[in-house]
Amino acid sequence: MGRPQPEEHSFGESSRPAHKMGGHRHHAPSSEDARVVDSDVVDAVLRTARAVLAERIDEAMRSDALFCEELARRVADFTLEGGKRMRPRLLWWGMRSCGAAETPAALRLGVALELIQSCALIHDDVMDRSRLRRGKPAVHIGLAERAGLSPDSERGSVFGTSAAVLAGDLALAWADDTVAETVLSAVQRRRIGTLWRAMRTEMVAGQYLDLRGQVSGGSSVEQALRTACLKSASYSVERPLALGAALAGADERTTEALRSAGRCAGIAFQLRDDLLGVFGDPALTGKPSGDDIREGKSTYLLAVARGRAEAAGDEQALAVLGRVPGNADLTEEDLADVRGVLEVTGARAHVERKAERLSDHALHRLGQAVDVDSHGGRQLLGLLRTVSGERTGHSPTAGETHGPGTGSAVTARVLSGRRRYTR
Repeated sequence: MGRPQPEEHSFGESSRPAHKMGGHRHHAPSSEDARVVDSDVVDAVLRTARAVLAERIDEAMRSDALFCEELARRVADFTLEGGKRMRPRLLWWGMRSCGAAETPAALRLGVALELIQSCALIHDDVMDRSRLRRGKPAVHIGLAERAGLSPDSERGSVFGTSAAVLAGDLALAWADDTVAETVLSAVQRRRIGTLWRAMRTEMVAGQYLDLRGQVSGGSSVEQALRTACLKSASYSVERPLALGAALAGADERTTEALRSAGRCAGIAFQLRDDLLGVFGDPALTGKPSGDDIREGKSTYLLAVARGRAEAAGDEQALAVLGRVPGNADLTEEDLADVRGVLEVTGARAHVERKAERLSDHALHRLGQAVDVDSHGGRQLLGLLRTVSGERTGHSPTAGETHGPGTGSAVTARVLSGRRRYTR
């Protein structure tokens, strides 16, 4: 893999001190410009992010030029380069659906959410040993190459991993700094501080439970669902909505209904993502099929299959679930065997139904929280539908075959095994 281009490629002019960027600073829009932000929330968040990160780069340069160029700029670049900005959008429309227009504060908090997401993704790629992120070298790979090391050598691997841990730490520190420097009322600061602290802890707890499930050989159904809630639903959907409600000064009933809507939508998303990870078409999902199985991820999908196989005394299914997940040398035949078990136990159909019920509940709870016929309510309704219901790739309906190795042998095992679960 060749050495990536210098870090200036995306951070570019925005990495310069603010007083050098065309002779003026980039200010976030004021409260009266909330309707301008409504028309393009992502653009407003990016403009605010460039201004915030320019200040952080200035600070890093004053600390040390090498640190700034190799590490700090990479964190800034990574934050600006990709992603759908879903968390800032949820925060924004959560606030707007509650009738408020705390524009500068909302945009800055949106940037803080993007930075904490950078921390999570950088560390996640290290833990999963992922080489790519958003079609480019993962941060730990890029840092090793920038230092002139091969990421595949022992020295390069250790350096890249260690430097990426620091990069994630820096992103988290910048996120905290951004929240601390945001102008808020005393009431807003108290409510937002409580939410922010809880969100950070939940994010780490979810990641730890995910790791723990991999080494323990699988989680219970309850623990797997708890992991999905903490790792994805809480900090990705529920907490951003709650932050928006806190900015708006929403009452307890509204806030709790929004949180419930976000939690249900976030879990539904994770369950569907787990299904796509096994059954999705890589050409549509943009990621290899079977990675979660290969890494031994303790997903709710696998936990349901294991529980059902145990209840039915299906030794053949249990043997597959004991042998295949966590196998780094996973073959297409192995993956086909797991797919067969997920079908024959009814785990796949169960998870699909649960995701659908969660999606419906999310939209119901949203209707209890805000007026979904208002402009902000309509926008938030669309976002939650996207999060909880729309699929990013083809997840074949239960019973379809998929890819190599899902021919007559697997089909026969599925059809034969179904009799055991439907008597």
